[in-house]
Amino acid sequence: MIYDKKIKELIAYLRREGISDQRVLQAIQKVPRHLFVARGMELQAYEDRALPIGFGQTISHPSTVARMTQALELKPGEKVLEIGTGSGYQAAILCELGCQVYTIETIRTLALQAEQRLKDMNYTYRFALKIGDGSKGWPERAPFDAIIITAASPASPEHLFDQLNEDGKLIVPIGKGEDQTLTLFKKRGRQIEKIELGKLSFVPLKGAHGW
Repeated sequence: MIYDKKIKELIAYLRREGISDQRVLQAIQKVPRHLFVARGMELQAYEDRALPIGFGQTISHPSTVARMTQALELKPGEKVLEIGTGSGYQAAILCELGCQVYTIETIRTLALQAEQRLKDMNYTYRFALKIGDGSKGWPERAPFDAIIITAASPASPEHLFDQLNEDGKLIVPIGKGEDQTLTLFKKRGRQIEKIELGKLSFVPLKGAHGW
């Protein structure tokens, strides 16, 4: 297959970048990222770069997807809320890990395209998708074992902590433009631990609790 060598090179790169969770690496190896990018960009799909998917949105770097997913330490069967479906690639990785995925996208066209991709990949019973303001979360389906926000929030999303299980985790980039910090929140009963994981860059979060 034309992409086999590129996939192997990507996995080797991710290992060098500190991705050690074998299940995450296997999921990235299995999910065909070239199906989630714009036509004409398929050969760039396995480079560690963000690519445009239309409407001012991007599919994140593979290393960013791997880093965020690894930080959540997910187990099969766990409920995960994804805020910002985009192309559907991150949701596919979560489905491949055996999670039950609830994903929200504000842009209708992107949401419908992602939904079809996930169904075509036989994840139909692994995910539920909603079109709407993801910044509010999905309280009707809470609580979640993990929440992953794939757009930059202007502040700590404290309004979402109540949608986490008692030992849940939330990961989100916080900040604007180039000044964003990937932040992991760990909930332990009523206590919230905050861990900063480094700098990166995402598109801004839209909605009532966005920019």
